[in-house]
Amino acid sequence: RDHARQALVFSRRLSSGLLASFRTPEDWVFQIHPKANHALWIAAHIGLVDNSITNRFRSDLTTKPEGWDALFSFGSQPKADASVYPSAEEVLAYYHDRRGVLMRVLEELSERELRGPAPAADERSPIAGAPSIGHIFIFASQHEAMHSGQLTIAHRALGHAPLIQAG
Repeated sequence: RDHARQALVFSRRLSSGLLASFRTPEDWVFQIHPKANHALWIAAHIGLVDNSITNRFRSDLTTKPEGWDALFSFGSQPKADASVYPSAEEVLAYYHDRRGVLMRVLEELSERELRGPAPAADERSPIAGAPSIGHIFIFASQHEAMHSGQLTIAHRALGHAPLIQAG
């Protein structure tokens, strides 16, 4: 639990710091390449993944806006047209809410549950083969950190200074 909690807090601090630099609708859908993920897609996608993990353990705590799977789930292709998406404020509210719920679930699961075998997952799933339930929470932090790398590229391409600087 401690490792998962710390990893989730660290990855969220990094991605939230980067997301704070995206201000205009154009910034939110800026793509360094036409097939690259943009900030709005990343924030909503991370919220959906947190919700999906929550669903494995506490389905009564899950919620997903209508139509978001088509826009933000794995396999969807981000579009540079901000008008096809919900507002950045709506996406950020979901992104923060879902992480809060995921953290609540992490705290509610017993140590025995966290050490128990992970639920079966489709072999194409990134969590396939996770050795325990606790590892799924660590995966959520790694998933977010991977997308933070994508955010960093867009952040810098828009002319922002690095979020983390030496010295």
